[in-house]
Formats: sequence, structure tokens, C-alpha cells
Amino acid sequence: MDLPPPRPAAARTALLQAVTAVGDEAPALLAGCHGETPVPGSEWTVAEAAAHLAMANELMAALAAGEQRPYGDGTPASLAAANAAALARRPERDPAVLAEQIARWAREFTAAAAPRSGTEPVRTPLGPMDLDTLGSYLLTHMLAHLYDVARALGRPHPLDRPRVALTMPFLRTAMPWVVDARAAAGHHACYRLRVRGLEGFAVTFTDGAAEVSQEPPRRPDCTILTEPVAFFLIALGRSSATDALLRGKVLAWGRRPWLAPAFPRLFTAP
Repeated sequence: MDLPPPRPAAARTALLQAVTAVGDEAPALLAGCHGETPVPGSEWTVAEAAAHLAMANELMAALAAGEQRPYGDGTPASLAAANAAALARRPERDPAVLAEQIARWAREFTAAAAPRSGTEPVRTPLGPMDLDTLGSYLLTHMLAHLYDVARALGRPHPLDRPRVALTMPFLRTAMPWVVDARAAAGHHACYRLRVRGLEGFAVTFTDGAAEVSQEPPRRPDCTILTEPVAFFLIALGRSSATDALLRGKVLAWGRRPWLAPAFPRLFTAP
């Protein structure tokens, strides 16, 4: 797999600032809420989602500081089991307390990562990646779960185009790791993914295995153009490609454009 290009200093600064800013938004988002409110499309309540975020931010901060913290084996099933075990060990469910923890550990991550090289390798719950991609992972994770919490509470969500742009290095890196082996079995196709206003890339399936590259290795079978926030929500399993196509948030063309609606189903959202 081609690695994402090195990020300039300005992009790294923007990433770390976004991690801190999104963490700092958690207390206002969770202020005065009922923790037992169910999260749409999830088995968790708002309090459980907040507890998971607090624990994940603590884990990411530890990894950024150079600690080794095993957490599952990188597969979606093992991560789900690790999440359940971690929640069982941490009984705190006060949304206000958890929101402060989310913000604290996001700031701790930034403090630990800032003096280190962004290209330094780290081992994460989804496998090896560099430190800046770990930051992109943390931002992706916070945005996804805070979006869920915002929907549950009927409050404004934290997603926007600049923040989605900062999640792209992680989303691109993670794609080959989260292929759904059953759904992708025997699949052969080359996709060109274009996210409006952001840098595109290609995903090529060969007998069910996915490879990500900057440019397609051959003529794409299907080119998919997506709005940034729509791309994020589809990639994280929060929205369907079919709905986005119907709303004009996704366009597809090429020799096999009918592949577009099923493309997200080739993956299991991390």
C-alpha cells in the first residue's frame, strides 16, 4: 500500500489543534444531558459512549507518550470485545465527569505528540501507523462518537469539512485492515475515490483483498465523488451510500458505476 504523503508542519499543527478543540467541545455537548439516553443505531447509551471515548482518549494519549498498550488484535470483533471489557472495568457514568476526561486526555495526547516526530511509528488497536496518523485516528474516533451523542441529544454535531480533511490519512490507511472478508470474497474492481475539495485516492480489490494507492493502477471501474461530511459518515457506518446518492451527496460514473452503492459494504466500519 502506498503511504500517505508526509504532512507539512502547518497540517500537523492543524491536526493537533483539532484534536484539542474537539475534545474541549465534549463538556458543552454533554452538559446537563441524561446519560441513559440511547444512542441511535447503537447498543450504548450516551453515558456509555462518553465512557468509551474517555477510555479511548486515555489509550491514545498513552500510545502518543510511547507506552505499549495491547487492545484487541486489530479485527473489528476483537475491538468490540475489548471495548466491552473496558467499559465493564470502568463504572463511571456521569456525563459531566466523562466529558472532562474526554477533554483532558485529548489535551494529553496533543502534549505528548507535539514534541515527537509525526513519522515516528506506533502500534495501535488497528495495527502499526505513524504518530500523525494516530492523531488522525483519534480525531476520527472522537468525531464519530460525538456525532452519535449529538444526534441522540438533538444537539449540533462537531463535523465539518476542515475536520473531515484531517481524518483522511487515517481513513485511507485503515481501509485495507477493515475489509469485510465475506462481503469482498472474490471481488475484483478498481475504484477512484474523490472527496470534493480534498485529495483523492484509489482502492483496488484483487480477489477480495484491498490495496490503497494515490493513483489507480489501471483504468478505474467506478469513480465515486462524495461530499466530505457524507464520505465520513458513510465510511464510519453512520449513513448509507444509497441515501447519499439519492440526495446528490454522492455521484458515480465509469465502466461499472453500479458498484458505488455496495462499495461501503465491502468494509466493516472500525
